[in-house]
Amino acid sequence: MKTLTKKLTSFQISYPLDNIVPLSKALFLDIETTGFTARSSSLYLIGCAYYRDNNWYITQWFAENSNEEPLVLTAFFEFANSFTHLLHFNGNNFDLPYIQQKCDFHGLFYNFNSFQGIDLYKRIAPYKAFLRLENCKQKTIEQFLGLQREDRFNGGELISIYHDYVKAPDENTLNFLLLHNFEDMAGMLNILPILAFYDLFNNPVTVRKVQANYYTGTEGASAIPHQEILMKLSLVSPLPKPVSYMHKNCYFSGQNTVGNLRVPMYDAELKYFYSNYKDYYYLPDEDVALHKSVAGFVDRSHRIQATAANCYTRKRSNYLPQWDAIVEPFFREDYKNPNLYFEVTEELKTDRALFARYAEHILQMMVSGK
Repeated sequence: MKTLTKKLTSFQISYPLDNIVPLSKALFLDIETTGFTARSSSLYLIGCAYYRDNNWYITQWFAENSNEEPLVLTAFFEFANSFTHLLHFNGNNFDLPYIQQKCDFHGLFYNFNSFQGIDLYKRIAPYKAFLRLENCKQKTIEQFLGLQREDRFNGGELISIYHDYVKAPDENTLNFLLLHNFEDMAGMLNILPILAFYDLFNNPVTVRKVQANYYTGTEGASAIPHQEILMKLSLVSPLPKPVSYMHKNCYFSGQNTVGNLRVPMYDAELKYFYSNYKDYYYLPDEDVALHKSVAGFVDRSHRIQATAANCYTRKRSNYLPQWDAIVEPFFREDYKNPNLYFEVTEELKTDRALFARYAEHILQMMVSGK
C-alpha cells in the first residue's frame, strides 16, 4: 500500500464552510474502484482532503493490488477517527455503502455511525434547473464555475489502467490513477462556493428595500399596465457567479451578496370568499354576499342562500400573487381559480418581516416549479 500526502500551497476556499462545520473536524472523501458493486470489484484508492495547521492537505491511500484493500480501509478509518463530519459528492449512494460493504466482507468492524454526513450533490441537485445545469455531476459544476482540470480520464476509463498497473507497475500509470482522485478531491473543495445557492434557498432572507416600479405585463389578474414590487435582498453567502431566473412572471437576479426579486403587482378587482357561507345570503343583483344578520332585511326575491362559489365580496386594489396562503386575507379571481393574491396596502409595504417571508415564498416557488 502506498500513502501519499500533499499540501495545497496557498489554497483558500471562498466559502464560509466553518458556518457548517469546524474546519478541523471536516473530512472530504472520494474513492476509486474497478466497478459499482463491492462484491465483484476492487477498492483501490481512498482520497481525503482536510484542514490542519492553517493549510489544506490531500492524503491518498492506494492499494497496489486487491489484497491490500484491508490495509487501505484500516488506514483510512484510523486516520478519520479524529474527524466528526464527512463531506462527499453523492457518497451516500456510492462511496459510503461501498466502503461499508468492503469492511463487512473483510471482517473489519468499522462503520460511519460516529460521523455526520454532508452530501454536496444532494445540497445542489434541487437547484439544477435554477442554475440551468445539464446535470449535477461534479465535473459539470466545475465547468459552471469556470474550473479547469489536468486529468483527462474519467473513473470508468481508469479501471483498465489500474488493471494494467497491477500487472506491470510503473510510475506514469500510478500518476494517472492518483491525479484523477486528487483532482476530484481538490475539485470538491473548489466547488464549495456552489453551496451559496443552497444557502439562498435554505436560510432566512433579509430584505433591505421594497419599492414599487411601473411595469407592463400580460399575465395574471389584469392585462392592463400595472406595477411591480422590487425587493432588494442581502444574501447569506456570496454567489460564485451572477445568475438570473424567471418563473411565473417573477424574476430573480443575484450577484455576490446582493439579490433582486421582481414580482408583478396587479391592479384588479378580486374576490374574497367567506368560508362560513351557510351564514350568508347572496344578492344576485348586487353580485355580493352579505351576512344573514344584515341581508335578512333584504326582500326574499332579491336574495338566495349563499354557496361556497358565490359567498364573496369584491374589492378593487393592488395585489401580489402567492402560491400558498402565506399572507391573509387572500383573494381570488373565481372560486375554482387556484391562483391566490393578497392586497398591497401602503402600511404593508413597510412590513419588512412580511416581505422577507414573501421573498422566501417566491424563491421556493421558483425552485419547486409550481
